[in-house]
Amino acid sequence: MQPSRRSEIFLLLVTLIWGSTFVITKTSLDQASPLMFLGVRFLIAALIFGAVFHKKIFSTGFRPKKAAILVCLTLFLGFATQTAGLKFTSASHSGFITGLLVIFTPIFQVIIERKFPKRGVWFGVILVTFGLYLLVNPSSDITNDVLFGDFLTLICAILYAVYIVYLDIASRETDIYQLTFYQFVTVFVFSFAAAPFFETPYLTYKTDLWVALFYLAIMATIVTTFIQTRFQKDTTPAKAAVIFTMEPVFSAVLAFFVLNEMIGLTGIFGGTLIVIGLLTSELSKS
Repeated sequence: MQPSRRSEIFLLLVTLIWGSTFVITKTSLDQASPLMFLGVRFLIAALIFGAVFHKKIFSTGFRPKKAAILVCLTLFLGFATQTAGLKFTSASHSGFITGLLVIFTPIFQVIIERKFPKRGVWFGVILVTFGLYLLVNPSSDITNDVLFGDFLTLICAILYAVYIVYLDIASRETDIYQLTFYQFVTVFVFSFAAAPFFETPYLTYKTDLWVALFYLAIMATIVTTFIQTRFQKDTTPAKAAVIFTMEPVFSAVLAFFVLNEMIGLTGIFGGTLIVIGLLTSELSKS
């Protein structure tokens, strides 16, 4: 199997795991403040990942270049704005707006790397963006709180786009294990440091919250971040962004089977457009 095909399969697995996180995080924020929730999640991830891979992480000194530093910072800011946004807006709004990173990624790829994606990728971007809108079908009844949450999530989408492009650079010049570990460390340190200034920190000790935290820490943090850091370099940032737009599709499918939620004909049509957009991007030629 070609490295690019293999990487895209792994990134699709990452997206499937991400698709399960919106409802989990939204529900958990009733029992924890956003930055405390984020800090504990990434602290657990750093401790587990550090314990398993300590020899690879600490065998040599970590001298991050500009790209690695920006990867760590944009990951923290992206998660912080998305998690805080979920406190105010709905999971469906968050899924749609986060998916807009597919628009911003090719733009930042041009600005930062001076790489122009293929024409087919741009057409795929248009299809998946429209498909995302139809799939989520966000409500027109927007309160000020929801508007604020949407704004934070829009900032998140921009930050994630920057993160994807710089990860493409950093993963080529930095040890994968070190880069993954220090991403976790950056998020939990900055989350705990920022919490007293941006929220009233609190965290309950209910079992369901901690089950959610460990699931998010292990599957949606360690596994996904490592796979993304390891395999994204074998494809293009624009293609990675298009693959990541499958996240709300997986979320809707899981909600249907687990919660018996219906997305309707419009949602099915939107999901179909997303799949067509992915195929268009995948099969595009120079």
